[in-house]
Amino acid sequence: MNETSGTASGLSWRRSSYSGGAGGECVEVADCLQAVRVRDSKDPNRPAIPVTAAAWTAFLGFAGR
Repeated sequence: MNETSGTASGLSWRRSSYSGGAGGECVEVADCLQAVRVRDSKDPNRPAIPVTAAAWTAFLGFAGR
């Protein structure tokens, strides 16, 4: 992941099954060795935000309530 340019060659980006297929506002994530990368699906060329796996797991636990 090149965080300066926001390109993510070789990463497998995925989005929530709740987002549907109509586009719109969605967050995409990709797993890396160092962190989970999070980006805006409407603007995939912007830099992704790296978060630790522990922080992402905590977020998912909170969001699933």
